[in-house]
Amino acid sequence: MLFGQKIKNLFFITILVAGISSCKDAPSVTYRSIVSPIIGLNVPSGNEIEVKVQFGTDRKVDSVVYLLDTVKLETKQDTSILKLKTAGLKLGNHLITAKVFGEGKSDDLTTNINILSNIEPIQYGYKIIKSLPHDTSSYVEGLEYHDGYFYESAGDYGHSSLRKVEPTTGKIVQKADLDKQYFGEGITVIGDKIIQLTYREKVGFVYDKATLKKIGEFPYTHGTQEGWGLYFDGNKVLNTDGSGTIFFLDKNTYQPVGSIDVFDNKGAIKDLNELELIDGKIYANVYTTNDILIIDATSGAVEARIDLSGLLPEGYFKTEDAIGNNVLNGIAYDKATRRLFVTGKKWPHIFEIKLIKK
Repeated sequence: MLFGQKIKNLFFITILVAGISSCKDAPSVTYRSIVSPIIGLNVPSGNEIEVKVQFGTDRKVDSVVYLLDTVKLETKQDTSILKLKTAGLKLGNHLITAKVFGEGKSDDLTTNINILSNIEPIQYGYKIIKSLPHDTSSYVEGLEYHDGYFYESAGDYGHSSLRKVEPTTGKIVQKADLDKQYFGEGITVIGDKIIQLTYREKVGFVYDKATLKKIGEFPYTHGTQEGWGLYFDGNKVLNTDGSGTIFFLDKNTYQPVGSIDVFDNKGAIKDLNELELIDGKIYANVYTTNDILIIDATSGAVEARIDLSGLLPEGYFKTEDAIGNNVLNGIAYDKATRRLFVTGKKWPHIFEIKLIKK
């Protein structure tokens, strides 16, 4: 036992000496980098995070200037940690830069964070109040309710049109067909005009609301350059392009003047499509899903999610292609009677629904 203990002690001393020797011989750290937050860190809005920098030992640090995107946050004369408050920051991606100065030189160190919503979305189901007839040839891309009529944009090359529809009968009162080279997309009513996007043709059309006669065109070249959804809120036009961004367009030029990025408490939202505004909140269909999101119009935070699964009888569409393409897409609201309508591509009904909290 005593002999064995001596061996153990000798082994411990050997390791300790080797460790001291290796520490003495270890090279000094010469690189500089931001070690916290890690690149792409998701941060709930309102949380405070620490910005930590590995400064290295090759040069003396005289000062550090911290920036968020292009805005200066703070200048430090030492190497202490920066505490960054995220309350009030726009949802989405932000670049953090540490400009390190010393001995007449400087280094720009960067990382980025994603600010998420700090709201747990409310979950809604629905109750069908009424089923209205709908033309099953219409590949719905936009739907609005005005003055007792539905205004509808039907898509697909060779079948695109703008329509005025009588709700109770589904009868097309007026119709303007698009040339076969255009794929009609979202629409919105602006006073005595209607504007309509095209899918990938980088152009939008302006119509006289009373006659549906085309009276103008405008370029559409922002975002992904795909036209998806539109809605006029009385001051500006809301627009989606299939991403998670909602653009704000000038009501006269139809060109971008701002945007919000949409996030819930888990991450970025994508595939935003058809739009409506109800009581100041944006309602947006998520393409190829049965979900409509209720979004804060200022921050882009998802406040609620409406699950519209089961509106159509299971098995209504028979083929895999029809099931994959003829999805939910179409939201309209009658402000006077507070009625909410939804439909889908080539669906046989437009449904008036009431939201039910789960």
